[in-house]
Amino acid sequence: MKTDIHPEYNAVVFRDLASGATFLTRSTVTSDKTIELDGETYPVIDVEISSESHPFYTGKQRIMDSAGRVEKFNQRFKNFGK
Repeated sequence: MKTDIHPEYNAVVFRDLASGATFLTRSTVTSDKTIELDGETYPVIDVEISSESHPFYTGKQRIMDSAGRVEKFNQRFKNFGK
């Protein structure tokens, strides 16, 4: 493997702006903003949505009434082309 071509892999905090949850993980991204977590200072990356606030993962997903939409479409265009 070539030396000195790989990016640095450091600890980073991802902060969900929708729920305020924070995730400490490792990544190659960098940031000028920092946050103190558990007595240590880490770079922080703000994300708009994560698994803490996404409707699919939280169970607050709305289910569309697709059968009603299909029936409405068929009713509207049943005489089209006759």
